[in-house]
Amino acid sequence: DLCEDPHLFVNGISSHDLHQGTLGNCWFVAACSCLALRKALWQQVIPDFNEQEWDPKNPEKYTGIFRFRFWCFGEWTEVVVDDLLPTMDGKLIYCHSNMKNEFWSALLEKAYAKLAGSYEALDGGSAADAIVDFTGAVAESVDLVQGKYGEIISEQMKLFEDLLKVHKRGGLISCSIMASPGTASEAETEMGLVVGHAYSVTAIRKLRLGERLIFSLKAEKLFMIRLRNPWGKREWNGAWSDNSEEWKKVSNSERKSLGLTLENDGEFWMTFEDWCKNFTDVDICRIVNTSYFSIHKTWEKKMMHGAWTKNSEPLLNRSGGCFDNKETFLQNPQYVFDVKKTEDKVLVSLQQEDRRKYKKEGKGDSIPIGFEIFKVEDNRSYRLHKLTVQERVATSLYINTRTVFLKRILKQGRYVLIPTTYHPGIITKFILRLFTDVPSKLRELKADKPKMTCWSLLCGYPRRVTQIKIHSAEGLQKQDRSGGADPYVLIKCENQTMRSPVQHDTTSAIFDTQVIFYRKNIDSPIIVQVWNNNILCDQFLGQAVLAASTSDPREQQTLQLRGRGSQEAAEVPGHITIKVFSSDDLVEL
Repeated sequence: DLCEDPHLFVNGISSHDLHQGTLGNCWFVAACSCLALRKALWQQVIPDFNEQEWDPKNPEKYTGIFRFRFWCFGEWTEVVVDDLLPTMDGKLIYCHSNMKNEFWSALLEKAYAKLAGSYEALDGGSAADAIVDFTGAVAESVDLVQGKYGEIISEQMKLFEDLLKVHKRGGLISCSIMASPGTASEAETEMGLVVGHAYSVTAIRKLRLGERLIFSLKAEKLFMIRLRNPWGKREWNGAWSDNSEEWKKVSNSERKSLGLTLENDGEFWMTFEDWCKNFTDVDICRIVNTSYFSIHKTWEKKMMHGAWTKNSEPLLNRSGGCFDNKETFLQNPQYVFDVKKTEDKVLVSLQQEDRRKYKKEGKGDSIPIGFEIFKVEDNRSYRLHKLTVQERVATSLYINTRTVFLKRILKQGRYVLIPTTYHPGIITKFILRLFTDVPSKLRELKADKPKMTCWSLLCGYPRRVTQIKIHSAEGLQKQDRSGGADPYVLIKCENQTMRSPVQHDTTSAIFDTQVIFYRKNIDSPIIVQVWNNNILCDQFLGQAVLAASTSDPREQQTLQLRGRGSQEAAEVPGHITIKVFSSDDLVEL
């Protein structure tokens, strides 16, 4: 009834197709503008689009049903809607296209509203959340003010290169200006930008003025970014705005390659420096490449579904709150993973369930969430119950957004990741995604201690748990002409042996190796040996024999290295610095 010649698309799909209606969902329209830039991505959201198109030659085929797909909490979910759209005086009141007979944006908005529970649930939101729902991307929020990107040029250039790489590899980016106290939302700044409003980033470029002169050494390099206002009007009026003097420095061919238009269409260029100074927040949605058939870096991905649940029994409680809650923090879900390389960049995304469906009940806001990462014992297989020798290596932001993201370079070893709500006792679901260069074997730690089985009656059950941290070895015997050595540590307990990485060309090595043993024979000592790594045959440098009883001091201690044998064997050059914790309560450590 809205037009005589309706189409899903008119002349293809473009970021200029859509305009925001009366609903306060500029964030959704900004996300759609980003989506329209990537054919492979929007074809996932609008499957079989040619088959869904109106066919005027065969009107009997039209069913009035349209299908869309969204990445919903880790799984692709199909949403079906009819063609009845909200109107007033014969016009669409929500998201609509430039062309009166084009309806892909209005139908997509209706499907997304159905997923969220209602159109009302879309009033206020995050462009990053919508992009994740469209693509399954990994979202990262950056505070441009807190990071001082408008002031520190080196940080500004790092961010530019990061955004350029994300954009080139198919990622989607949006940005906004947070309203300061006393400033009305959607107020306009002196430079023509709208406060509290989401903009989509449609291009990022390095522009060299004068690059057309092949032998010119004076070409000025500019770092540029192009944005689009979902309203389709009201643009930046500062340097490099559509009609500014600066564009006279650029040839017509360069303007054409940049896609410069002089209409008030809501799309505009600005320098990256001005962008950093005028915007406050940016949402970066990375399409993380997990394909082995790619010229770009391939990531190994692991995803886990989990939940924060409440129980009065401490060992069963899984909603202990953040690190500040010392008594209950470890009563959260715990996930263990391994870094196999000497160093590896790790990407972590923690996403809570979408709470927009609870908006009608007044509970639609996201819960503050975050996570901690600890370097733990190299052989830990059971839950942490007390933090002793473990090293706290990373803490995410704690923020009430749907997704929290962190990237870190971690050293070789085993790690435990603990996702938490900020306050204890809160119940909700989450998904955890971990990306590493080599497989991480991410898995949840569910057991508190070794399981009692029938074999335990025959072979014995652990009576004591012992943690050991080998901090360092100093003053070792020189092993080569340069006066160094290549030491490593072996820790032996009953029938288990753990080995540290080799430290090269030193007689004073820092190991920071942690191990944990569940011991059946508590009278059998633990032996810590230092060896020198050789091509043909490794050389024994000395050892320390530990009783590891519950009465031993828990403070860091330095022990003299001795030859093979008992604790009274002859001394050899070198000392080893360690910490030892032992307990007969298997769930103390």
